Amino acid sequence: MFVFAASDKGGTGRSVTSSNLLYRSALQGNDVCYLDFDFGSPTAGAIFGIERAENGTTSGSGMHRFLLQEVYQPERIDVWTATDRRGIRDGQANTGRLVLLPGDVGGGDFPDRADLVGRCLELFLRLNEEFSLCMVDLSAGRNLAVEMVLKVTAMPEMQKITSRWLVFHRWTRQHVVAAGGLVNGPRGLLTIAEKSGHDRQQFANNLRYVRTAVIDPAPSTQSGLTAKQGIWLDECNRRLTRLAGEHQVGKNLLLGSVPLDPMLQWQEQLITDKDVVSGVANQETRNAFDLLARRLVDDSSWETL
Repeated sequence: MFVFAASDKGGTGRSVTSSNLLYRSALQGNDVCYLDFDFGSPTAGAIFGIERAENGTTSGSGMHRFLLQEVYQPERIDVWTATDRRGIRDGQANTGRLVLLPGDVGGGDFPDRADLVGRCLELFLRLNEEFSLCMVDLSAGRNLAVEMVLKVTAMPEMQKITSRWLVFHRWTRQHVVAAGGLVNGPRGLLTIAEKSGHDRQQFANNLRYVRTAVIDPAPSTQSGLTAKQGIWLDECNRRLTRLAGEHQVGKNLLLGSVPLDPMLQWQEQLITDKDVVSGVANQETRNAFDLLARRLVDDSSWETL
């Protein structure tokens, strides 16, 4: 299975959420692979705690150079052994594989070349034979990487391989509108997918939204707010719920939500069980990542509504 992580705006938590749910999937026993297709800002290494690849790899064999056919094989990093975070290494017993294919330092975007599609298809088919789940982190907005993978996944060789899309957005007016536009706009994912050879309705059935940094408006969770602030927050949530429905980003297309976590506001990283036990990270955030990882591969969460 391939899962493509997209967002219209930066700062949505796309990369940190994708990394955490893939980490949780590996802890659940699945062999998983993370492809950093955010070519202009390949930061997945930092999230996985791999200092030598925190801004992309310097080996010269990252995703950018591989797709340009400058190297024969892309670099693979085994996260369990390469991470500098002991909490991640200590938690790898009885887990699946967790592999990162990093971007290149200073890679940048691509020229519009037809041979990139074939190169990408070759990579996807090879990885599908090895891993039960491949997460492809795309840079924000409509870009060449997005168009390339849409063309690749529409090819006959990919038709029997499940491909799903997650669109990430924060729970704010601007992000809700942007997420709706990314999918349903005149040059949105649905239109580009159809032009690339996908069946529009089938593609839509394989797309869900993930809300990030969500503040729970329930009074029981807002002990630090004044009564007026609580009322205001509740009204904002009601307005956003209506807006999400208007822009087709509503609850019926929501795979899950991740609560606002102070730890992730200061540093984008994996949340381990040790982080929760120590009180540095919230249990609710850890549980949200775990639930997303399970829903990602649960067909009932993707049934046509």
